[in-house]
Amino acid sequence: MRKAYRYRIYPSKSQVSLLEQTLEICRWIYNDTLALRKNAWEEEQRSLSLYETNKILTQWKKERPDLNQVYSQVLQNVQMRVDLAFKAYFRRVKAGEKPGYPRFKGKGRYDSITYKQSGFKLIGDRLHLSKVGDVRIVLHRPVEGTIKTLTIRRSSTGKWYACFSVEYDPSPAPQKETVVGIDVGLESFATLSNGEKIKNPRFFRTDEKALAKAQRKLSKAEKGTPERKKARKIVAHIHERIANRRLNFAHQTSRQLVDRFGTIVFEDLNIIKMEKNHHLAKSIADVAWNMFITITESKAEDAGSRVVLVNPRNTSQQCSRCGMIVAKTLSDRVHSCPHCGLVIDRDQNAAINIVRLGLQSQG
Repeated sequence: MRKAYRYRIYPSKSQVSLLEQTLEICRWIYNDTLALRKNAWEEEQRSLSLYETNKILTQWKKERPDLNQVYSQVLQNVQMRVDLAFKAYFRRVKAGEKPGYPRFKGKGRYDSITYKQSGFKLIGDRLHLSKVGDVRIVLHRPVEGTIKTLTIRRSSTGKWYACFSVEYDPSPAPQKETVVGIDVGLESFATLSNGEKIKNPRFFRTDEKALAKAQRKLSKAEKGTPERKKARKIVAHIHERIANRRLNFAHQTSRQLVDRFGTIVFEDLNIIKMEKNHHLAKSIADVAWNMFITITESKAEDAGSRVVLVNPRNTSQQCSRCGMIVAKTLSDRVHSCPHCGLVIDRDQNAAINIVRLGLQSQG
């Protein structure tokens, strides 16, 4: 199995200059490779392969000596990203989705480089990067498994991170017999089938006023001035703080669930479709249900748990006792069944239906 580890790194000023120069060279390679493939199709109706663009990269390195300042596999990975972008584009076209043609990267819009197999090495509290040097790294936990790739990423606030993709042999804990259904929502972040509720932290809503104030200052600052640069960094810091809090909450909550329950059942929600409701889109994006479910799935196997996704159809409308449909609007927070007399919290009723569907799907 694959696992990712992310660590903060602290490059020196000279190393930051080298890394930023590397990002700009990679951005140039990305844009020129994209233009090459775009022109080949428009002029010759021919689709260039990754192998062909790699051969052209060799010619570019002869014409531009500065490309030799970047590790060769890093440059090859840039062209791989272009290839993946086109594959994703054609896949969306075939599926009838809104395709979104691959876009050129503007200045400052290329923020990561990847060492695919070699060119890096961990030596104590230092990370050796080819063409850059030894960079200080904070290993707050050990890397377990075989490191396959390394991605160096620059955040919007100017922080640098090393992200290792690791291959490891899982040693899952014994399967637990406890079962729970979880109904995610907006009033409460989640309601469990046993009646427990997880409070909605509303991270974005909490910082919304501070963000709006910072964005007003940014919009008033004149372009190209130090004031605008400073204002942009403040906006980025607030966004980063919200994202970090949301991610930390998802990790902690999912860890508590997989440690307690052997089978965790969620609804298989279509978040993109739900976000088209403009009255709820901001709140739905704030709770980040998809991220929470994905993190829970990643933790489940090692903890002796499993995650099951079920069809969300009528889980809120159906009575969990008699199975009859009891129509409700979003404002109806209590399930009151006229057929069997059950009166229960709306979300707990849905969570009970969810766990029932999960158990049925598992036989």
